[in-house]
Amino acid sequence: MTDVTVSRDLVLEPEDNARLANLSGQFDEHLRQIERRLDIEIANRGNHFRVVGAESAARKGEHVLRQLFELTNRERLDPEHIHICLQESGMQPAPGDKPNLAVADAPDELVIRTRRKLIRPRGGNQHGYLAHIRANDLSFGIGPAGTGKTYLAVAAAVEALETDRVRRIVLVRPAVEAGERLGFLPGDLTQKVDPYLRPMYDALYEMMGYETVGKLLERNIIEVAPLAFMRGRSLNESFIILDEAQNTTVAQMKMFLTRIGFGSTAVVTGDVTQIDLPAGQLSGLKHVLRVLSEVPGVGMSQFGAKDVVRHPLVQKIVDAYDTFERDAHED
Repeated sequence: MTDVTVSRDLVLEPEDNARLANLSGQFDEHLRQIERRLDIEIANRGNHFRVVGAESAARKGEHVLRQLFELTNRERLDPEHIHICLQESGMQPAPGDKPNLAVADAPDELVIRTRRKLIRPRGGNQHGYLAHIRANDLSFGIGPAGTGKTYLAVAAAVEALETDRVRRIVLVRPAVEAGERLGFLPGDLTQKVDPYLRPMYDALYEMMGYETVGKLLERNIIEVAPLAFMRGRSLNESFIILDEAQNTTVAQMKMFLTRIGFGSTAVVTGDVTQIDLPAGQLSGLKHVLRVLSEVPGVGMSQFGAKDVVRHPLVQKIVDAYDTFERDAHED
């Protein structure tokens, strides 16, 4: 049954021109983004808004506008904020219920504070993931690209370093090429592994600045440690991040996990749908999720397509691949 077209009026209080401009975006780009995603029309004069569209879509549009206006009191909105709120709109509670954590204030203990910026997890799975990192010495973040697994892990590592909870950050990643041969890479050990660690570097630069990161690398406070070179080490008082863990072998994963020393926190991230190991070789990440599933003190967070915080098309691509592969297994 097709929804009847309705018109819903709302007034956003208090009437604050700066907050209303923040909500609307430059040239009303935020309102247009909401219109496109929900197939509605939004008109406003000052703080008086009218939403026109199918009843369910108009109701979601009203809810999104109220949630985003609440957010304007503390943050500068961008397309990513709008995208996250729209993603969560299909799961919003009825009017009067508790707001969804995607756009409500995160509890203070789940806000990451670094010297350069404040980072709030978005969506229930990101909240759970960060809670696991805070509560456990070992945590896993599993899911598709764009869900914030690596970014939040790096943010938590920076916060731990800046508050003296750890003495160094160790970045680890298996040097497995994604379906193509890169050949010989010149330079020292760090330079050879740099291309594989670029997502973590980008997050570090954003949170600490280029100069600070460069100095910490020189002093080995931020350390690049290729997975193959981890054997025999014991990492104490460190925040260790193993990224792209789906490309570890079973032996490599066991070796990595037994490097964790006293006072250390380890976070393992990966996407079990993007394994680049030779055909027939079991992923260490797939294996360890079964081995440690009942072990206390290990946090495991599973992300899905709905948690993707990149361009909306990325979420659709992830969904399409999941559906295609599921159908192929059924054939």
